[in-house]
Amino acid sequence: MNFLWPSMLLLLLLVPLLLLFYLWLLQRKKKFAVRYASLGLVKQAMGGASWRRHVPPALFLLAITALLLAAARPLATIVLPTQQETIMLAMDVSGSMRAADVKPNRLEASQHAAKAFLAELPRNVKVGIVAFAGSAQVAQIPTVNREDLNSAIDRFQLQRGTAIGNGIVLSLATLFPDAGIDIGNLTYGRSRGISLDQPPATKEFTPVAPGSYGSAAIILLTDGQRTTGIDSMEAAKMAADRGVRVYTVGVGTVDGETIGFEGWSMHVRLDEETLKAIAHRTQGEYFHAATAEDLKKVYQTLSSRVSVEKKETEVSALLALLGALFLITGAGLSLLWYHRVA
Repeated sequence: MNFLWPSMLLLLLLVPLLLLFYLWLLQRKKKFAVRYASLGLVKQAMGGASWRRHVPPALFLLAITALLLAAARPLATIVLPTQQETIMLAMDVSGSMRAADVKPNRLEASQHAAKAFLAELPRNVKVGIVAFAGSAQVAQIPTVNREDLNSAIDRFQLQRGTAIGNGIVLSLATLFPDAGIDIGNLTYGRSRGISLDQPPATKEFTPVAPGSYGSAAIILLTDGQRTTGIDSMEAAKMAADRGVRVYTVGVGTVDGETIGFEGWSMHVRLDEETLKAIAHRTQGEYFHAATAEDLKKVYQTLSSRVSVEKKETEVSALLALLGALFLITGAGLSLLWYHRVA
């Protein structure tokens, strides 16, 4: 635990002084009782009133301790509801998603898992969907309408090519519509002399710490084998510079399988290294789903990850509330047992 005003902790030295003062009062009361030979006073001074007589003062001391700690403005890492208001699902619809190493095939398994994920999310979280193959398209702009999202997922059609970078960049462009992110410039920029590392000069942009943007996240689901489009790591850098975490989900097996489609065949396998690198670059996480059941569990895990987050926050109010409860309890017990607050 850290403190914003650590110097206030010096006031905690008052607590043992108050304890010593309380013990001195008890000793003084004993001497006073013996001097006047009053049986009632002696009984009370020697503890005839039982352990209960010490409970209210103990609660008062605990209350003072809690309030002094609150005055130091402590910071603690606790689990809080996430600030993320928008989640972009970037889903692979390339021909390699036809592979049946995940039953019934990678695409259908990912569709079922994505729908289950939407059902688990809080209703106030907006979700947008980007489908990518040789290019990327916005299948559904961010919305809280789960029926529209499910319909967009059902409309997926397999296409040739796998442009993972395009899926990430289009997700960023959807999250930041005024940022001037142009996929055309990024894809063909080298031939036009346009830098891929910076947005257009007309847009001011200052990179932030990776993972620091708390209002959105991207979940990228793919087999990880890029064949065209923007370089995946350049796209990951763009996300990292904007503080957006990219959670990557690898669908399929590392060994993969050979599939046939419209008279051609190809061997497809999971490229875990790329997906791990994207997640690491953006302070996200990588998940592997080798089976349909694994994929469901991954999305269940992601649902909890994006619904709550660990964050360092000030807990002064909690300690102040604890101190107030100690005070009220001590005063209440004193009134109940002795008909006075003392």
